[in-house]
This record gives sequence, C-alpha cells and structure tokens, in this order.
Amino acid sequence: MTTSPIPTPEVAEKVFGDRTGLAVRYVEHLATSGIERGLIGPRERDRLWDRHVLNCAVLGEVVPADARVADVGSGAGLPGIPLALARPDLRIVLIEPLARRVEWLDEVLGDLGLDVVVERGRAEEKPVLRRWEGADVVTARAVGPLARLACICLPLLRQGGAMLVLKGASAPEEIARDAAAVRALGGGEPRIHETGAGVVDPLTTVVEIPRTGAPRRNRRKERR
Repeated sequence: MTTSPIPTPEVAEKVFGDRTGLAVRYVEHLATSGIERGLIGPRERDRLWDRHVLNCAVLGEVVPADARVADVGSGAGLPGIPLALARPDLRIVLIEPLARRVEWLDEVLGDLGLDVVVERGRAEEKPVLRRWEGADVVTARAVGPLARLACICLPLLRQGGAMLVLKGASAPEEIARDAAAVRALGGGEPRIHETGAGVVDPLTTVVEIPRTGAPRRNRRKERR
C-alpha cells in the first residue's frame, strides 16, 4: 500500500534555505524506513515537520557559530540532523548506542551527503568520552530528567560550554527539582529559551545549562 507524500510547509525554506530539499528527503526517510524500522512511531507521520524536524532545527537559534556539537542519544537523528541541515557551520557527532539506529543514521547521512559523524556508544562510556570531550555544545531530546542528563552531558563539555536540552512546558518545575544535583555535577545556572517564533507553535523550549566546574567528587580528588 502506498502512502501520500507529506506536504512541505512553506516555513521550511525560512529555516533550511538552500538545504530545504535535503530536509524534505530526511522527512521522507523518517516517514518510510524510520517508521518501518521502529525509529519513529507511525502516529507521528503527519507531525514529522512541526513536532520533530522544525521543532529541532530551531534549536540552532541558541547554538554559537562554528560550534562543536555532540548530540546524545540521537535515535532518529533528532535534534542532530535537523540542526546540521539548518546550520552547516556546525561540526556535529551523533552519539547513539543501538546498532540498528546507528545503521539507519549512517544510511540517511550517506544519502543526504552530510558531513556528520555517527558514534556508536553511550556518552558516559570512557572511550566515547575520550574521543568527544571538549565539545562546545551537547544536545539532547527526550533522553531523561535534567539530573541524569547533566551527569551524561556535562563531562563532554569544555569549561564554559553548554548543554542544550529540548524540554516541554514542565521545564521550570524540572529545573527547580534538579537544581542541586546539576550544581553538584558542575553545572551552572539554568536558563530557559523559547525558540522558533514564526516557525513552530508552540515554541520549542530549550533548557541551557553551562558547564562551570567539575563534579564535586573530582574537586575533592584535586585537593588531595
């Protein structure tokens, strides 16, 4: 059974410019093999542009120019691939532990011709950390609560870099709940950004947490 093509919203060109055609192909991959291989739920097909691709791409509004970006738990390449399409100046690695997802990501990136690296593994594993630590930005979407994300993401960052986490309307409550744990892990004061004005509705909520220090246990070791 064939399915109808997914219409491309006019606003896509505002976000992706001359890479809009590549964004269209990415959505086609998500809508076909992405669903067939279990990376995207079938009910998401009609919401791929607004809920997933554009929602992730507007994260680029708060990413510095020419940044080194590690996308943790990339899954179907969200937010890493939309970010790479919208911001070709970025150097991006997609970190994903599951082999079937890594295989799919490699296939899609090969078809799109994007200069994006895929790393199979978990961000907290020492070999992965050694290869990719010192990032300017670490991104994550739907990976876990802020305290756990800080534990995973902050070690990958250089001092002064920031984790940028896509969250929902409950972001303020989550920040308040996990503030002490984030500080203990070397995180600074969280900041909430609302991105995507004129592109997505509702706006994309991004929680920014800078790396301002080392975890407390490491500080104790340094004093000995």
